[in-house]
Amino acid sequence: MIQLLEPSTIDKIAAGEVVERPAAVVKELVENAIDAGANAITVEIKEGGISFIRITDNGCGIAKDEIPMAFTRHATSKIKNIEDLLTIHSLGFRGEALSSVAAVAKVELITKREEDLIGCRYEIQGGKEVAVEEVGCPNGSTFLIRNLFYNTPARAKFLKSKMTEGGYISDVMLHFTLSHPEIRFRFIWDGKTKIQTSGNGNVKDNIYQQFGADITKALLPIQVERDGMHLEGFVGKPEISRGTRSFMYYYTNGRHIKSPIVTKAIETAYEGYTMTNRFPFVVLFLSIDSAFLDVNVHPTKMEVRFMNQEEVYQLFQEEIHRVLHEATLIPKVLPGKEEKKKQEKKEKITVNVIPEPFEKNRMEQEHMATEKEQKESIRQAVISEKAIKEEKVEKPIVKYEQQSFFKNEMLAEEDRIKFRLIGQVFGTYWMIEYGDEMLIIDQHAAHEKILYEQLMEELSQNHVYSQNLVTPILITCTHREKEMLIKCQDAFSKLGFEIEEFGGDEFAIVAVPSHFLHLASKDLFYQILDELIENPMADRIEKITERCATISCKAAVKGNHSLSFAEANELIDKMLHAKDPYHCPHGRPTTISMSKKEFEKKFKRIVSG
Repeated sequence: MIQLLEPSTIDKIAAGEVVERPAAVVKELVENAIDAGANAITVEIKEGGISFIRITDNGCGIAKDEIPMAFTRHATSKIKNIEDLLTIHSLGFRGEALSSVAAVAKVELITKREEDLIGCRYEIQGGKEVAVEEVGCPNGSTFLIRNLFYNTPARAKFLKSKMTEGGYISDVMLHFTLSHPEIRFRFIWDGKTKIQTSGNGNVKDNIYQQFGADITKALLPIQVERDGMHLEGFVGKPEISRGTRSFMYYYTNGRHIKSPIVTKAIETAYEGYTMTNRFPFVVLFLSIDSAFLDVNVHPTKMEVRFMNQEEVYQLFQEEIHRVLHEATLIPKVLPGKEEKKKQEKKEKITVNVIPEPFEKNRMEQEHMATEKEQKESIRQAVISEKAIKEEKVEKPIVKYEQQSFFKNEMLAEEDRIKFRLIGQVFGTYWMIEYGDEMLIIDQHAAHEKILYEQLMEELSQNHVYSQNLVTPILITCTHREKEMLIKCQDAFSKLGFEIEEFGGDEFAIVAVPSHFLHLASKDLFYQILDELIENPMADRIEKITERCATISCKAAVKGNHSLSFAEANELIDKMLHAKDPYHCPHGRPTTISMSKKEFEKKFKRIVSG
């Protein structure tokens, strides 16, 4: 039997499309505050916003006789007819936010216009008006939302932990600070101020506050106008690329959006500048005629459709590529005496931004890919192995049994003597004569395999060797990174990292796994953290150990680095004693072969067989 649903049921169903979680409430109400002309907005939450949200602004306020209507569905001051959708300039326009929130929470509104002598307090619960009274209050509006989803327990069950829900709100507030730097934002979480901006209109100041000095210093400005569109903001140098797309921030007409067209354009622009599976840091703002933009695609208004998508794609891709290309072509000019003095004076001033020891450590990390230090990484691996052997001195020595590379027989100790090291080609591959075979070994893949198995062996025995850093590595975390770091603290410790809170959103890495001492860097740690965030189930040590392949790859001696014959011999010895010497942790071969017979065929010494 078909029947018409009750209005309260309709409201709750409709609310589910707009209000999915506390972060959606904050987003909708802050957007309304911005549309109301506010230049100061404070957001306070408790228990991840599930039990309490308060949003205060100094906007234009709401007239007393219009308040009840504001909480009804499809009531809005932004548009009057369908044609107005083509010229939308406000962030909100559907008239669904207040009615949706009121349908699933206990809401209290205190508001006053500048021309009114006294304000109004309005209370509504589950879509039903509870109280209306006059009160004294400042100009603007304050919304209090309590007990979200109190009347829809089934929906409340889908909420995540208080920490995670609060993190979503923190992300929402971050987007507002970037898209509207002219507004003073304050975000308070369980009594602690997490975000506070000056509202001076300088987006770079807000980037510095949220992401730290390292990222801010590596930004390239972009500003261009083309085809009636204006693109400006900052693109990060390839050196600060990350392992997740979550650091790509782009906005259209002041609105945070998601667009596969824009994402693809940005990634294409960085091709050739970043490694595979590395994504750039960008903060970009596109201003475009509203007639070319359809934001009425999804209730959250985050997904948009461009009518001129080809022009939008070309604008982002070509201009970002141009900025990156020009940045790499600008030659470095050695400063004269006067310029040098100015530069030294500037460096003394900026030392307060980044403490000198940490900056010095960063500079040292950037030059790790030198021949001397790559050799040192092999030496450290030898030292680590000796330490393990010394600890097991009372235990009997177990000989590794290996299958021969190319025969169905076990590789005996005396067979190693038959190896004749010929030399290195292309700074990467070592040629070895072995009976009637010529083996070609990739030094990077071989060293990668050694480090991987050493670390996995230590992990299986719950005894990873850590090495203290002379100068700790200071990292600045976003809320999501901080949450994941705290969740995986024990797992990181088992992996060999020692991490201490440094204050605020900063952490100090004071020790790293001994195998990776000479690779200790922010980039290595951020890469592990990014991969954990991309896989939310990776909060156990078993999941983190899967990242060891990536770590060992980064720590291994690189191609195009010459090794001595002694170092190459030592590397080959260690590889042959691996449990699986044939492949690196990523599945690439460590060794290939060519038989004497194949050589003779190539040189036409034999023509068949």
